[in-house]
Amino acid sequence: MAIRVGVRMSVCETKRLSDVSVVSVSKLFFVLLILSVYAVPVFVPGVLGVDGDDVAVSAVDRAEVAVASAYVAVLDVEEAGVDVSGLLAELNVAGRYLAQAHVWLGLGDFDEATRFADLCYGIAEDVRNEAYGLINEDHGPWVTDSVVRMTGSIVGVVVVVFLGFVVWRVFKRRYRRRVLGLRPEVVKVES
Repeated sequence: MAIRVGVRMSVCETKRLSDVSVVSVSKLFFVLLILSVYAVPVFVPGVLGVDGDDVAVSAVDRAEVAVASAYVAVLDVEEAGVDVSGLLAELNVAGRYLAQAHVWLGLGDFDEATRFADLCYGIAEDVRNEAYGLINEDHGPWVTDSVVRMTGSIVGVVVVVFLGFVVWRVFKRRYRRRVLGLRPEVVKVES
């Protein structure tokens, strides 16, 4: 038992996917494709793109750190007493490349700035590695000499202690023989 009221409702039919025509689907696809093509430049540079300015600045910063590190290594080698004239000449070349990188960065040519910064970084790393190699070569004989001296000292102490023990035993035996070999003399006391 249903009660019908005199109000007529509009009937809205939903179409099934099979009822939608191929033309309307292709139009929808085409519109979405056009929208996505226009939306790509908005999102891609922030996610995938890298500015040439950022790359150049980071390359120059990396080169500056490498030159400073190489300079400290050369200074350590010089304090150790090694001739560092060749290293200083190479460090000067790295400094010139770094100066060129700064000039090109200031002019806005980021490719050249990156190229010179990379050249500077390579030379500075080579200088630093060579300096540490010279330090190791300089310390090699010193370390060997120290080990020989320590070993000699330890062996010397052991020999002195051993010989002291042997001499003490020999002295003790001779002393006992003398003391035990002595016989008391009987002396008459006249009174």
